[in-house]
Amino acid sequence: MEPSEKSRINISNRVSRIPRSAIHEMTRLSRDIEDVAFLSWAKPTSETPENIRQAAIRAITEGKTGGYSEPAGLLELRKEITAKLLRDNGIDASVNEVIVTVGAIEGLAAAVMAVIDPDDEVIIPVPGYSTHIQQVVLASGTPVCVPTLENSDFSLDLERISKAVSSRTKAILFSDPNNPTGSVYSREELKQLADIAIENNLVVITDEAYEYFTYDGHKHHSIGAFPGMKERTISVFTFTKTYAMTGWRIGYVHSSPELIPQIKKAHIPFAICAPVISQYAALEAIRGSQKCVDEFRNHYLSARNLMCERLDGLDCIFDYWKPRGSYLMLPGIRKEQGTDSLNFAKKLLREAGVSTTPGVAFKGESHLRMSFCVPEEVINKAFDRMEKYFAG
Repeated sequence: MEPSEKSRINISNRVSRIPRSAIHEMTRLSRDIEDVAFLSWAKPTSETPENIRQAAIRAITEGKTGGYSEPAGLLELRKEITAKLLRDNGIDASVNEVIVTVGAIEGLAAAVMAVIDPDDEVIIPVPGYSTHIQQVVLASGTPVCVPTLENSDFSLDLERISKAVSSRTKAILFSDPNNPTGSVYSREELKQLADIAIENNLVVITDEAYEYFTYDGHKHHSIGAFPGMKERTISVFTFTKTYAMTGWRIGYVHSSPELIPQIKKAHIPFAICAPVISQYAALEAIRGSQKCVDEFRNHYLSARNLMCERLDGLDCIFDYWKPRGSYLMLPGIRKEQGTDSLNFAKKLLREAGVSTTPGVAFKGESHLRMSFCVPEEVINKAFDRMEKYFAG
């Protein structure tokens, strides 16, 4: 029986206009299939390093984890973060300019809420991380998606970004290295983007989750370190990718003395504080040996090269640009295979037992996102199946 108009429950327009996640749809469908070869998960398959886990156990046994920390996070951790920001990102920060957050996601959400009013526009280069778009919508803002230059390794189309700026534009939001394309923006690209932001008085919000994973001589640059950008940049980082700490939900935000108190106002009702046990784990991660980061990077580089070799064997099905960073790539589906990425991915899952992520989830229709943070045997298993499937 259909509910009457009078009895129907009212749902927020902000939430109802967010489409069902194609990423989660693929996860749901994969539960019904045995022995799936997963190339769809953008999370490290490595275990969190032992020293980090042991630090968390010590914090529990020493009775440090039963209460809240201050909303901005443990002072000891924020001190270590400021040292890291100066050393690795070129950002000269004080502890009062840092907030420890529930992963990068909560930090990004708090940043967007602090900056965006209803109907403000936020420029987002696409293909881009779908959650960025959703966060703008939840803040009652308007995402303005500007395509990147696919034929130039998904580099920024700075001319189109400049033309997309309007009187309602408030911010530019992007990930670098990029999820899902694996692009890494050059210093010159970011300098031009900074010029656009300064000229138009825009805030720049960056998701730098994959900062340590770049390849072939390409380097990650933090735009917040560029001249004139510290006061207008909100830089968001995470321990998740760097130290294989997905489930710990721990990240941090850096911004200017003007912006950071406003971000904290949004952070407190969202989270109160980041999980204290995770903060002690993060303290060990940032202080301890960084050998694991090098090991992860070397594994991802080897796995990336393997995935590219296997894609070369399916050049009648896919074309691709070799990712310069992250552990993700976005091969294009050749036109003769069709352009509906969701149906293509569903068919590949049902008929070949391979899980990928449809590009439509990232405003990258006619592409599939594939992750190479998985063991190399999983990559080979997936591509063996795809080769057999497409051979008929």
